[in-house]
Amino acid sequence: MKNILAICQDVAALVAAQPPQDLFSGSSQQEAVFLSLLRDTLDSLLRYGDWPELTKEGRITTRAGRGDYLIADFCPDFYCLLNNTIYVRDKAEKVIGAITSEQWMREKYLNCPSLNLKFKIQNGFIKFLTPPQDEVAIVFQYRANTTVREGGKNFVGLGKPSADKNTDIPVFDEYLVRKGLIWRWLKRNGMDYAEEYHEYEKALRERLASGTAGGDILLAGSLPYAGLGEVTIHVTTTD
Repeated sequence: MKNILAICQDVAALVAAQPPQDLFSGSSQQEAVFLSLLRDTLDSLLRYGDWPELTKEGRITTRAGRGDYLIADFCPDFYCLLNNTIYVRDKAEKVIGAITSEQWMREKYLNCPSLNLKFKIQNGFIKFLTPPQDEVAIVFQYRANTTVREGGKNFVGLGKPSADKNTDIPVFDEYLVRKGLIWRWLKRNGMDYAEEYHEYEKALRERLASGTAGGDILLAGSLPYAGLGEVTIHVTTTD
């Protein structure tokens, strides 16, 4: 796995540009351009989809009478919630959300309270429509805001939301980062980048699809087993 400086040097060789020596020196406009394009590439990859590399599990333990919970308190690297993944752990009861502002107002002021917990995410808080009971464990999956990890000789360290060292290593596929840098560099310099952009988009879709778990595949339907009646077999495909 190459660090961000090595990737930028590879791209410079491909586009016939002077390779950067220090992305954070502040003394070279060319190096500043590479750093800016790199950060833009990593940020766009973060926003593109639910990457397995960034999927993490969070947990809230509720307090009686409290309906609002600051996300940064329990998930400092939170970027966004993965849909349909929030549950009351003790009861395996699904929490309904996130609801829209219109649904929130209707439920809060017009309808009878629901038996299901409902919430919205607003201004960095998870806000429950009605405060849950005390000591309820709620678990969920979310996308972390990590774009790079600290790198060094023979080690990869903690994740960070933004690169600040030449030795940082992208969490995303090196090929995608390089492809994203190439078309952005060509575009910034007023050159034709259509082919490179389409190659990047194609590689991006393929990479995200290959890393995403598929649904249940029904292989044999309902099969009779002695003493068990009919048993349905499912196989879940994973990466």
